[in-house]
Amino acid sequence: MPNPKRRHSKARTSSRRAHDALKSHALSECPNCHERKMPHRACPKCGYYKGREVLDVEESS
Repeated sequence: MPNPKRRHSKARTSSRRAHDALKSHALSECPNCHERKMPHRACPKCGYYKGREVLDVEESS
């Protein structure tokens, strides 16, 4: 099994890890209640997807 002959420098390691940061989710607007939601998913606030209600969401007030 081959092993590295020399250690990698901190700059080289940091350059490789530069793209490992987490990115925020892409959000779209719900056409029914205008809240932010994940695309291609039912709205967690109103329960609508593609113009019809698919989830029963209880009002919390």
